[in-house]
Amino acid sequence: MKSRIILLFILLGCVKFSLAFQKPKGDLADYVNTLQGTNSKFELTRGNTYPTTALPFGMNTWTPQTGANGDGWKYQYFKDEIRGFQQAHQCSSWSNDYAVFSLMPVTGELKLNDEQRASRFTHENETAKPYYYQVQLENGVNTEFSPTERGAHMRFTFPKNKDAWIVLDGYTGTSSVKIDAKNNRITGYVRNGRGMDRIEGMKNYFVIQFDRSFKSEGIWENRNSERFENETSKEGEGIGAYIQFKPGQEVQAKIASSYISLEQAQRNLDTELGKDKNLEKTKSRAKDIWNKHLSKIAVEGGTEDQFKTFYSCFFRASLFSRKFYELDENGEPYYYSPYDGKVHEGYMYTDTGFWDTFRAQFPLNALLYPEMQGRYVSALLDAYEQCGWLPSWSFPSEAGSMVGNHAISLLADAWAKGIQTFDPEEALEAYWHEATNKGPWGPANGREGWKDYYTLGYVAYPETRESTAKTLEYAYDDFCGYTLADMTGNEFYKKRFGDQMYNYRNVYNDKTGFMQGRSKNGKWTENFDPYEWGGPFTEGNAWHYLWSVFQDPQGLIDLMGGEDNFNKKLDSVFNVSNKVNVGTYGGKIHEMTEMQMAEMGQYAHGNQPIQHAIYLYNYSGEPWKAQERLRTVMDKLYNYTENGYPGDEDQGQTSSWYVLSALGFYSVCPGTNQYVIGSPVFEKATITLENGNQFVVEAENNNDENVYIKSAEFGGKTFTRNYIEYQEIQKGGKIHFEMDDEPNKQRGTAAEDKPFSLTKNSK
Repeated sequence: MKSRIILLFILLGCVKFSLAFQKPKGDLADYVNTLQGTNSKFELTRGNTYPTTALPFGMNTWTPQTGANGDGWKYQYFKDEIRGFQQAHQCSSWSNDYAVFSLMPVTGELKLNDEQRASRFTHENETAKPYYYQVQLENGVNTEFSPTERGAHMRFTFPKNKDAWIVLDGYTGTSSVKIDAKNNRITGYVRNGRGMDRIEGMKNYFVIQFDRSFKSEGIWENRNSERFENETSKEGEGIGAYIQFKPGQEVQAKIASSYISLEQAQRNLDTELGKDKNLEKTKSRAKDIWNKHLSKIAVEGGTEDQFKTFYSCFFRASLFSRKFYELDENGEPYYYSPYDGKVHEGYMYTDTGFWDTFRAQFPLNALLYPEMQGRYVSALLDAYEQCGWLPSWSFPSEAGSMVGNHAISLLADAWAKGIQTFDPEEALEAYWHEATNKGPWGPANGREGWKDYYTLGYVAYPETRESTAKTLEYAYDDFCGYTLADMTGNEFYKKRFGDQMYNYRNVYNDKTGFMQGRSKNGKWTENFDPYEWGGPFTEGNAWHYLWSVFQDPQGLIDLMGGEDNFNKKLDSVFNVSNKVNVGTYGGKIHEMTEMQMAEMGQYAHGNQPIQHAIYLYNYSGEPWKAQERLRTVMDKLYNYTENGYPGDEDQGQTSSWYVLSALGFYSVCPGTNQYVIGSPVFEKATITLENGNQFVVEAENNNDENVYIKSAEFGGKTFTRNYIEYQEIQKGGKIHFEMDDEPNKQRGTAAEDKPFSLTKNSK
């Protein structure tokens, strides 16, 4: 009996061991759920995503449309009707979209506008993968599509005994359509969305090639649903087309677009889809591309749910920034610039807001795709030459949204990591112009409050809205300018930016223990309430912005009276009430609701300002607290379902936070070459780098309870640092962690183990 019990324990141990070391089975692309985060609305965001079907960093994406034309919430999981299948570029529901057109299959009576032609569907009859979307509509049509970089391959299978139509919708702006019935083709352009309005003449040209002849065809417009049955070409507001096919046919449509010309759109179609006789070919190639892309990070030793969450997040992190260049007849890159309206040789990218993505999305790109990152940062200076400003929010042109001048973060971060594809003096001159002027296109196009910032040492409130947030982010950006100047031996700009990078000190009130708004005469805002949102802060409150000193955590520790006080205050973020004072917002915004739903005190992971804060325990002598809290956040606030995010996903940032954190490190201070250690989710992760090397993260005894790092080795030697350097990762090798269910309170506490801080490194 005793031997049987022993054998049972051995068998149970083997089962546990085999589960711990299981690997994803089959294609990695099939672990991705593109519906992750789509159960969102104005009042509550679970991602604000749509079921994107696209290739990595592709110029266009494709999605089903449940919302009305012009609605930023283009697909919401709880809705049960589809109005069309769109070419899309949207970063966020809050920014809406641009360069959109859609196709919709209709059966029976021809219905044109997006509300009348809508057809019901269920999620049981829907497939949503990066390389393939399919839905069986209640109107009897099975719709499928797979992506290329600048187009898509669609297939509509119509039911028998019903008239069969496809409606092309020109969306919300000006459009032009020409029907070529002889060649089963529709060509034209669309011009819609705020980002295209700035450049006169900017258009998205498209070619749609069908494989079946038309039974009948016509033009319509979507303002009054007026038909022009005897016309085959027209230009104007909301112009579209409709075509009729024989009932019961399977109709394929190859689609490609271009910002350069119709000729280039046709070239894109021929190059990307010309040899694909059927959808299966396009689908298979897209799947292979995604499998290869996702295999850059091979994880094992996790649960099926963890694999699905990781690869769904990795997918989202691989969409932005989008390619905005095309390939000419010789295969050379060129692009229509959204900054000056001219065609240029070279590379261009768009569709990202740096306030979100400088934190993790670009540091992840630098790690995995340094060649692309080099092209990207070089293109920032091209954008500067073309419009006179460094981008802060490109969509597709400069929108100037949010706060800060974070293009300099990307430039400094690239240089620190050896990605030196641009002229640093030109970059510093461009940033100096950015930091000493205010542009015409939004608060982050140049600097709001820049004169106060340079004369007072802070942006004054209430003269400038969100002034304290701006002061903190300007100071970080000035650090990036300083460190780029320092790395490249530019003493002039080193002095200019070095004087301001400590300005965070000027908005810290040691009497309240928080960052705070401050008037021109130096007085602090009255009736201060750290729970109050808005005012001198951006989408947050004083609990969130206290920690926005990426460049100098040690300096912040000193301001707060030392490590003990700092750690107690950081503990309190998670332990105090999650109450909200709506402040200048006048009512609850979705970020407030999401923070309260998380039930983690004032920790608002659903928005960017506090996403780095947990890692600050690595600077203050208690790294084990970071390890525990990080695993809690990853386990509690992320999953692969339609409710998969704790707030806006934001152009890959919130996904990149998860990808990096699940690997066991994070980019607290872009502009340095360091990634700060956390707690890896998986037993093993193998990162295949662009240079051919592999970097392996092993976490022995890792599970839901063993979240603490007991010990570590790197390169076969004891490793106590709380950070690892970019160049160390690029060389390849293995970092080995031994995990435990009890914290090791001695490891990582020495001064030399702490990551970079200005104050620490200047002593």
